[in-house]
Amino acid sequence: MPAFAPRLSDVERWQLVAHLRTLGGVKLDVRTGTDAGPRYVWDLPPGFPRPRVPADNPMTVEKIELGRYLFYDTRMSINQTTSCATCHRQELAFTDGKARAVGATEQIHPRSSMGLANIAYSPVLTWANPTQRKLETQALVPMFGEDPVEMGLSGMESYLLARLAMVPEYQKLFAAAYPGQENPFSLANITRAIASFERSLLSGRSPYDRYRTSADQSAISESARRGESLFFDERTECFHCHGGFNFTETVDYVGKGFVEVEFHNTGLYNLGAAGAYPAPNTGVHAVSDDEEDMGRFKAPSLRNIAVTAPYMHDGSIVTIEDAIAHYEAGGRTIASGPNKGVGANNPHKSSFVKGFTLTPQERADLKAFLESLTDRDFITDERFADPWPSHQRGQ
Repeated sequence: MPAFAPRLSDVERWQLVAHLRTLGGVKLDVRTGTDAGPRYVWDLPPGFPRPRVPADNPMTVEKIELGRYLFYDTRMSINQTTSCATCHRQELAFTDGKARAVGATEQIHPRSSMGLANIAYSPVLTWANPTQRKLETQALVPMFGEDPVEMGLSGMESYLLARLAMVPEYQKLFAAAYPGQENPFSLANITRAIASFERSLLSGRSPYDRYRTSADQSAISESARRGESLFFDERTECFHCHGGFNFTETVDYVGKGFVEVEFHNTGLYNLGAAGAYPAPNTGVHAVSDDEEDMGRFKAPSLRNIAVTAPYMHDGSIVTIEDAIAHYEAGGRTIASGPNKGVGANNPHKSSFVKGFTLTPQERADLKAFLESLTDRDFITDERFADPWPSHQRGQ
């Protein structure tokens, strides 16, 4: 690079990438292999790279459609009361609006349901398990996991397959998604289809995206534009963990060289002034047993944040204003009770969570910017909606 070349900010780099990608159009053809159909066409938002797809599970229209039916089907739970969509509702950007998810048997999950928007770009899944890296295998956890029980299907694999095989719609959908297979009803085919549907959930047409990629100055308010400046400023440090096209540092895609996988302690708790987090939500520590990993969780994407409350891994922060206040203070103080502690003093806290001071107007501006990241087209897109007539779902 010439010595006189200017250093680009994160925003400027994003604008440049968006412009270069749109020169060639936003739709990319990806050959799919032998599952079904000659190709799948990604309808990528402007500026979005192509997601990585496992070689053994190429994207096809037929597989995505099967996955959509399975995703919304309560037959996928022990008592036919719960589907994937129970905890991942489209109108809430595929979260559920609860502090902690509730399974088919009413057992409460220790963590909040993560949103699925742009999950295709996530090299690690879930809040704090660095080993969960494939959607195909992760789908088995809610289906068959026993701690906590989510779908409650442990030991009922054969029953589930027989149940689905009796549904006329599935006889057609499985055959179309997996042509040439004598019996396409298998757990592997179920998880491959659900994973394919989830990878298709791309969100990148928010007001802020229109403002940045089409230079539509009216797409966001003046307040939101001021909030953008705050967000990408070293003063607040927001962009370090929530930067890039997906507003999270942990991303992967075709052509990306080094994949960063980061987890952070944000000073949400500090039990006993020793840095502890309430069990069983101890973050990566629960997997590694390394004290330095105490309270470290993945920084989720901030896209669609206006509809994904409550926030944090345990849903313990209710509003955007509360989230801003938490980071402004450099951590949360809990004055009494079993979780009493000053999070700002947590010895394992990320160096990026250092605290800052905002005026009331700046807080309003930052909130306006964050709200401009919500993609209303995504949360109403019929391609991602429940395909079942209400009288047939789970029957």
